[in-house]
Amino acid sequence: MSLDFPTLRSRLLAWYDAARRDLPWRAAPGAASDPYHVWLSEVMLQQTRVETVRPYYERWVARFPTVQALAAAPLDDVLKAWEGLGYYRRARNFHRAVQEVAARHGGRVPGEPEAFRALPGVGRYTAGAVMSIAFGREEPVVDGNVRRVFARWTDDPAPAVDAQWRMAAALVPGERPGDVNQAVMELGATVCTPRNPRCGACPVRDLCAAFAAGTQNERPAPKKAKPLPHEDTAVPVIQRGGDVLLVRRPVAARLGGMWAFPQAIRHDAESVAAAAERAAAEGLNVAVRAGEALASVDHVFTHVRATYHAVRCTVVSGEPRAVRYDDVAWVPWARIGDYALPVAQKRIAALAGPHPLA
Repeated sequence: MSLDFPTLRSRLLAWYDAARRDLPWRAAPGAASDPYHVWLSEVMLQQTRVETVRPYYERWVARFPTVQALAAAPLDDVLKAWEGLGYYRRARNFHRAVQEVAARHGGRVPGEPEAFRALPGVGRYTAGAVMSIAFGREEPVVDGNVRRVFARWTDDPAPAVDAQWRMAAALVPGERPGDVNQAVMELGATVCTPRNPRCGACPVRDLCAAFAAGTQNERPAPKKAKPLPHEDTAVPVIQRGGDVLLVRRPVAARLGGMWAFPQAIRHDAESVAAAAERAAAEGLNVAVRAGEALASVDHVFTHVRATYHAVRCTVVSGEPRAVRYDDVAWVPWARIGDYALPVAQKRIAALAGPHPLA
């Protein structure tokens, strides 16, 4: 079945006008979109559900309402605002890119595709989304929802990436390119869902090859997930009086720029206590004595599973310094919530400390 792109466009736009969700980053019909807000929403929505993003977006815009406000903010404040949303590299890259917009583009998000793509962290999808939605440019987008919709339209179990981008490029030219792109993404999010798609509500089901063949639940074919490697990690919770030691992770590392407890991946046959003491010696150049085992916390990242074994420790000799980290800080337990901590580290803090975290 060859695709009738003009009919697809017209039906998608009519459906989108009637069924589009009211989202805080979307301009009212006929109104101009704010490029900064569109860009922010697209960065937040990568690998994250709309329901999760909405409150983060609203708090972010209240805290950093403009490019200039975000560009002037310290990275610690930016990561604290992002805390819990995950994939923290998105926040770091967005902050760097916005600083470049403030410094080189007068605080205005560039509307030229080449200039926008040159910014840190801007990939093909983000460029297409912002250029089409905020600036009305005929730039294609392909995300997870679009891939699924296109795979069903063509009844293709394993569509090639290049072929899908060609389809998107063929669909977008014409009036309202940003709304066309949003319509396909909206269709995938609300109707053409991964499981049990609501084909009866689809405005283009008679143009869908998978619907005609009855294979919509099999398209695209699921990929077999590979088992994730596992990291068994010791976490020394080093206390001094009413303070606890936090470290800021190197920007280039996983969870870079975030505050955390020190840590070290355990060697084969190494005890948790020994690994905790080694973490302090190698990462902080300080000798500690491991004491009470506090808790074990599991967390799944994109490419690895981690188990954190927290151990309460006291300093035997030396003054901690940032050997393998960007900074160290003695923090009163009552103020630990002021620091940007990843989810697993917040759980450790909640289990180890005398004060509950918000």
